Amino acid sequence: MKISRKKFVITFLISAFAFQFISNSVLGTEIGLFPHNGEWYPGVGSPIAWKNIVGAIIYPVKYILVEPLSFLAQDPDGAPPVPLVAFAIYWTAIALVLHFLLGLLSNRKKA
Repeated sequence: MKISRKKFVITFLISAFAFQFISNSVLGTEIGLFPHNGEWYPGVGSPIAWKNIVGAIIYPVKYILVEPLSFLAQDPDGAPPVPLVAFAIYWTAIALVLHFLLGLLSNRKKA
């Protein structure tokens, strides 16, 4: 892979935060990075047809990105930076694994 690990992780983090913000803002009832009402999968089960379809399409991606740490939103008086830092660490781990696997795949193609 020609992209450095640091650049890949930074790009992945920015993309994950942007994806989370846009999907919650467009499909949800409120604008924000993390839902305040605990609805981590906005749009799924919506009476509006296009929101339901888009929510169902992006559900697997959101499940991988947010489900392991969704328990952080259950604390009604949690500190605001805790979910942000926790998701950044979790997504960094995902990015490092993806970079490693894509590097193996590209090395295999060269050989």
